[in-house]
Amino acid sequence: MPEELQSEQAFQALLQALRVGNIRSSEFMAMPMLAETLGFPLAPTREAVKRAEAQSLLSVLPKRGVIIMEAGPETTRECMEMRALLEKEGIKRLLDSNAAELRALRNAHEDLLDDASHAPRGDLSKRALATDLSLHDFMASGLDNTFLRQAYAANRNRISVIQNARSFLADRVVPAMQEHLEIITALEQGDGATAIERIEHHLHLTLRWWGVNNAA
Repeated sequence: MPEELQSEQAFQALLQALRVGNIRSSEFMAMPMLAETLGFPLAPTREAVKRAEAQSLLSVLPKRGVIIMEAGPETTRECMEMRALLEKEGIKRLLDSNAAELRALRNAHEDLLDDASHAPRGDLSKRALATDLSLHDFMASGLDNTFLRQAYAANRNRISVIQNARSFLADRVVPAMQEHLEIITALEQGDGATAIERIEHHLHLTLRWWGVNNAA
């Protein structure tokens, strides 16, 4: 297998391990241990680590290994604020369009909200996380700028680490989905000002739920 392809696969394996929580916030791993966890030789693992470090997903400790990013209050606030800023830019190009996508998002949110309110299943947290990300990714899809999209993708990876450190508790599912539906309604109506206000409101309540101050 070409080295470049193997390095890309190792990086994707690292991202997946971070997303599902196989590697967690503040965890230290020696390079051989990380390579074994990812299932790749040391060389592509080192290349994957370089890319992950460029996204602030981890820090390299020379001759020792790596330590995964710390998902503390300051990091959480900064990542969530960055996401909201990019989303507010993205929705400018989504107003009065994408009716089918918005309808699908509404249906998914309403179905999850109904389940969470009446008969929550054991996979509620996992489904809530996927539904939550679907709206955020949709809003970011309006970013008509390569570098902004790259910034969003890197920040999305950091948020994955944070979310594994701060579980999506069942008590948060209902209000979070309600907040999302308010954003969706504003987008359906082509009301950019209200959509931005609802994004900021959702950010504020999410940070408060996690015990994080909104201001530095």
